[in-house]
Amino acid sequence: MNSADRKTPGRRENRAAAMQMAYMRDANRDVPLPELLGAFFEIKEQPREFYGFAEELIEGMEAHSAEIDAAISKSAKNWSMDRIARVDLAILRLAVFELLFRPDIPPIVSINEAIDLAKTYSTGESKRFINGVLDNVKGGLTRPLRTPLKR
Repeated sequence: MNSADRKTPGRRENRAAAMQMAYMRDANRDVPLPELLGAFFEIKEQPREFYGFAEELIEGMEAHSAEIDAAISKSAKNWSMDRIARVDLAILRLAVFELLFRPDIPPIVSINEAIDLAKTYSTGESKRFINGVLDNVKGGLTRPLRTPLKR
């Protein structure tokens, strides 16, 4: 595990929550984000404070949704956005947000975490698809792949 991932307890669980929220957001675009977040965290096992990292990720995905979707669309060769399974799209949005807008998280960590989410929440073939899309996005990065940059 990378030192950036050891800083906050439950980072993997926070990423899973952020992915679930991204999925929920996709189905509820007309609901204001604060209202959706409140309903989402009411049903989670841990208190809302535990999910601080997830909230950072969710708010970042929301703020950069157009750039994230453009990067996915460009990197998912021969796949239109509406053909990508909703769970896979939520995983991709989370990982692409981290790749493009969170230099404090090494790209390799973001990709590995996305593949683990796909293994848990999606189909057997999804991890290969997600890895391929994220590999294409990673190819455009100009920062180190294995070390975090300061925020």
